[in-house]
Amino acid sequence: MTAKEKVNILMVDDQPSKLLSYEVILGELGENLVKATSGKEALELLLKNDFAVVLMDVSMPEIDGFEMVDIIRQHPRFQKTAIIFISAVHMTDLDRLKGYQRGAVDYISVPVVPELLRAKVSVFAELHRKTHQLELLNKELRRLSGSLISSQDEERRRIARELHDGLGQDLTVVKIMLQGVFRDDPLAKSKQPAVADIYKLIDGALQQVRSVSYLLHPPLLDEVGLRSALGWYLDGLSKRGGIDITMETQPQEFPRLAPELETTLFRVIQEALTNVFRHSRASKACVTLERKEAEILATVRDNGVGIHDEISEFRPESIGVGIGGMRQRVKELGGQLALRNAGPGTIVDVMIPITSIPSADRAVPVTVT
Repeated sequence: MTAKEKVNILMVDDQPSKLLSYEVILGELGENLVKATSGKEALELLLKNDFAVVLMDVSMPEIDGFEMVDIIRQHPRFQKTAIIFISAVHMTDLDRLKGYQRGAVDYISVPVVPELLRAKVSVFAELHRKTHQLELLNKELRRLSGSLISSQDEERRRIARELHDGLGQDLTVVKIMLQGVFRDDPLAKSKQPAVADIYKLIDGALQQVRSVSYLLHPPLLDEVGLRSALGWYLDGLSKRGGIDITMETQPQEFPRLAPELETTLFRVIQEALTNVFRHSRASKACVTLERKEAEILATVRDNGVGIHDEISEFRPESIGVGIGGMRQRVKELGGQLALRNAGPGTIVDVMIPITSIPSADRAVPVTVT
């Protein structure tokens, strides 16, 4: 349910003329108005639909409004449904107290003041809408949290394998070779080739450590800023992935930004390009950064196969932890993330306001060649 979707409002009264008057009064709200002329009919409608507000006449044959609310409140689905009593007969303080004790949110007397009724119903309808939106967001957050935990575990396993199979094996070989070099072996003609091999293995091990460290958090991001860090990352990804990746910045000497903003932009662009590499079957990609007076604009565009509408609409069942994480990072800084098809390819647009983020008083911009 989005902010523009209608909510259901149930009006219960045994007099059709009153239902018609309520319909006229509440018609301006633009919500779905549903009428019931008896308690039995109202119960059947409640079991089949989700209602934001129930307008309940107190004086009805067979089952009066008080009894009706007692029955409604017994069902778990209706524990928090907003119920407003309307009565022209039961108007004493004891009647009002009885209504509130049964869980009514309001007790209105007849004749009804149209503006007052409309205002009260509007408040509870909007509250229901916001509550439903919050429930959906919490559900998506729980799903993303679970996916994030799984992703983190998988990433830890991957790093562990890389360290064990790469760095661990190289260091083991170095150890064995060192034992051979320093063992008193009269048959050994020269130790120089073995030492040279050891140097190569150590260089390879150091390179693996640097690669893992850079992927976890590029030191360039802290030392010389976003533009240089992205230049290093794009160059490496282009060579490894066989994709022609270019970068454009406005201004060309792109300024330093606050650390939090630089990290967010780097991670979002990194994730977008990872998706290009994994899913797009693209041969080219372009990253653009634009610094405006009050915001930073970033765009990642490729010439691949594009994305499905479900993904561009961020439907929870269609997006993975990567896109969900990108969106959450941007939202935490008050920004917006948008995905759209380019025909061919995909465009990822990021907008983050910078007016509320402190600027960085750090090193001067560095040009990446």
